[in-house]
Amino acid sequence: MDRQKRAQLIARYKDGYGVVAAALEGATDAELDATPAPGNWSAREIVHHLADSEMTSAIRLRQLVAEERAAIRAYDEAEYARRLHYDRPITNSLLAFQAARSSTADLIDRMSEDDWVKEGTHPEHPRYSVERWLEIYADHAHNHADQITRARASVR
Repeated sequence: MDRQKRAQLIARYKDGYGVVAAALEGATDAELDATPAPGNWSAREIVHHLADSEMTSAIRLRQLVAEERAAIRAYDEAEYARRLHYDRPITNSLLAFQAARSSTADLIDRMSEDDWVKEGTHPEHPRYSVERWLEIYADHAHNHADQITRARASVR
């Protein structure tokens, strides 16, 4: 990945929380709990997923940078949603999402070229590098912000 592409992805990553916060602005409880179709997550569930995913991704990046050939574990996001009470208020999950992303952005700003080329293993990816991590998480919040907007619109 060249430096320009990396810079674009980093900017998108850093913008992720703001995009999610904007998608949630003014949301009512009815909008937070609406699902656009059976089997889809509500905006409330998406926020809890983002918190869990962001905290997990923050650890993954740290493992990739700090360890040699870090072994990254997969997790079952649907099982997390079932077992971790995704019906609870979103305030603290939003804070966890924001804090994990901000702290990780600070780390990203200090990473060396050697850090960017590090690789580990992940059972769901044939090749899991720091750059691959960035590609995934640069879009993650944006994709879920779009889902939040669609879920909220399904109430109207």
